[in-house]
Amino acid sequence: MKQFVIKAYDGEGMLDKRMEVRPRHLEGMTKLGKHVVCAGGLLDDAGKMKGSLMVMEFETRGELDDYIAHEPYVVEHVWQTIEVEPLNVVLIKGEKYQ
Repeated sequence: MKQFVIKAYDGEGMLDKRMEVRPRHLEGMTKLGKHVVCAGGLLDDAGKMKGSLMVMEFETRGELDDYIAHEPYVVEHVWQTIEVEPLNVVLIKGEKYQ
C-alpha cells in the first residue's frame, strides 16, 4: 500500500458550508476505514477550521484520486486547494508502522 499526505484548504468564507457538509465528510471517512491512517482539521490562529490534513493509504494514486473526486468537501466546493504528496509513514505514536 502507498501512503499519501493530503492537505486541503477551504475557500474563503467556507466555514459555515464546511460545517453543513461535515457530517457527510465524516461518514465517508469512517467508511474508508483502513485507508485512513490519520486525519483532522487544519486550524487558523483563532482555532477555526480552515482545511483538512489526511494521511491515507491506497494501492494506487488512481484510487486516491477517485476518493478525492467523490469527497463531499470537493463535490460541495468547500475545498479550494488540494495538495497531495507521497509519504512513507514510519512511526505512529512512537510505534513502528507496519
